[in-house]
Amino acid sequence: MTTKLPTGFGRLWTAQTVSSLGDGVTHAALPLLAVTLTRDPMALAVVTAAGTLPWLLFGVLGGALVDRWDRRRTMWVTDAARAVLLAVPAAAAALDVLSIPLLAASAFLLALGGLFFDTAATAYLPDLLRRDPALLQRANARLRGAQTAASGFAGPPAGSALLALGRSVPLLADAVSFALSALLVRSLPAVPRPAAGARESLLRQARAGAAYVFKDRLLLGLALRPAVGNVAFLAVETILALFAHERLGVGALGFGLLLTAEAAGGLLGAGIAAFLGRRLGTGTALTCTATIEGLAILGLASAPDAYAAGLALAVCGAGMGATMVLGPSLRQAIVPAHLMGRVASTSRMLAMCAAPFGAFLGGWLATTYDLRTPLYAAAGLLLAMTAVTSTMTSNRRVEAALRAARPPAGQDPAGELAVQTASG
Repeated sequence: MTTKLPTGFGRLWTAQTVSSLGDGVTHAALPLLAVTLTRDPMALAVVTAAGTLPWLLFGVLGGALVDRWDRRRTMWVTDAARAVLLAVPAAAAALDVLSIPLLAASAFLLALGGLFFDTAATAYLPDLLRRDPALLQRANARLRGAQTAASGFAGPPAGSALLALGRSVPLLADAVSFALSALLVRSLPAVPRPAAGARESLLRQARAGAAYVFKDRLLLGLALRPAVGNVAFLAVETILALFAHERLGVGALGFGLLLTAEAAGGLLGAGIAAFLGRRLGTGTALTCTATIEGLAILGLASAPDAYAAGLALAVCGAGMGATMVLGPSLRQAIVPAHLMGRVASTSRMLAMCAAPFGAFLGGWLATTYDLRTPLYAAAGLLLAMTAVTSTMTSNRRVEAALRAARPPAGQDPAGELAVQTASG
């Protein structure tokens, strides 16, 4: 019998969808606003880099704080603060006093708020769903699909269109989305807070969370996949526009369609993730999706035209979409509640730290060799990572972790749904 998602999940889904739409608007508007102020590439890079710094500087510490705080309150206070924050650059734009330093500071603080909100939401969801792996996969698939549709499809064109109405309009629209999200999150049901442990320093708690990931082979395997994946995908993303123009002969519109194909694949992958988990087992499904990603990048490297490249990107997007549902769902099912924030933020920080290296690698390989070399290197990295982590995230190891995390008999509302591994 399939257990229904609780009513509170609908409000959380709506809040994150609204917020993702606003994020998509700002994601398009911030760089466009920066271009209206300067054409200096380094100044533009500062605005972009500012949005990645919080995860690099405060990722694990942020997770430790989330594990100390009430997670529902952390989410709605963070979104309310981001709504107020956006009023500052919006007012500056309306008064024609907007500057690159102000945009960079806004990007940094918005990303810092995102760190706390995302980590708290990741930790809140398994408590809301009683740590049921089947429900977590369904919930994460819906959240991932909505996020892709809102921030990937609807948000960026909306941001560009709103910018035409005035420089402050997209920022105000995002502020409204954060305010609505805060109101919805505040109405969510309360969940039990993790039991307070012994009084420890924040730094020691942060180290304990990171150590928990590195000492557990399953969690380490789950963390290595997005970390190595980000190196590969950023190497591809860095040269993709130039590859599309020089090798595939497509212009700006064609490049946008290629990205749309990838996003469409991501939606499909998120939608079928739970099915793959049931049919193959979570461990095998993760190995298959990672292999598909590597083979798809190989297909992109050898694509003879834009149609083949679009198909390869759609297949790669599908693998990524399924992976980003299966991996976090499994982590949420097996990590103790009092460590969830730190484990989630450690994994996210590893992925964020890997991204700049991937961008540099892609640029260097393309400059030293040719535009296809970063694609072949990325495919090699993905396939090598799959081979290394396949035993770390095997069905056997997944099943053992789920059994260990399952409450004693008579206390598990999920019953046999808690184990999703292939028979044999």
